[in-house]
Amino acid sequence: CALPIFGLTVPLGLYLIWLAGWPVLAIGLLSIAAGIAYTGGPYPLAYNGLGDLFVLIFFGGVATIGTYYVQAQEVSLLAVLAAIPAGALITNILVVNNYRDIESDREAGKLTLAVIIGEAGSRLEYLFFNGVSYLVPLIFFLFFDFSLWVLLPLLSVPLALKNMRMLYSGMSGKPLNKLLASTARLCLIYGLLFSAGIIL
Repeated sequence: CALPIFGLTVPLGLYLIWLAGWPVLAIGLLSIAAGIAYTGGPYPLAYNGLGDLFVLIFFGGVATIGTYYVQAQEVSLLAVLAAIPAGALITNILVVNNYRDIESDREAGKLTLAVIIGEAGSRLEYLFFNGVSYLVPLIFFLFFDFSLWVLLPLLSVPLALKNMRMLYSGMSGKPLNKLLASTARLCLIYGLLFSAGIIL
């Protein structure tokens, strides 16, 4: 299933390589390798405690900084900072998914990070990624030449707090699917607000 999808991306990848050169080729090859290694191969990353790290790197750093590089032909500190909430909030989707499946994954021998650090550790990971995400707009406002508009993501704080209360409510199993959906919703809303704030 993955190979046809990778194949469909080749024409787009060739166009981006034509625009921005060999760094895009390197990013593409690394992304394909990471995608295959995530749950495949002799050492699946997701089942050996490395899934969260690779989601953070590739959905945050690689996606955000890579997109900026294709358009600007350079890497900037602002692009690196903007990649933090992008990666952190998407990683939190995985955190909730693995938190929900701790027992079944443990029984199946899947060593996700949630299995390794346990429920309490997973909750702290979720809180940490939320907290870091809301620090970034403040850094943009305080240390760079951005107006108050860049603080628009703070409008999503009530949803973030609601999600954290759900996580600490003691729910488990399928009811956590609601938190999973709400975490994805927060990622979308935050991203739209942050993008709008930067543009304005």
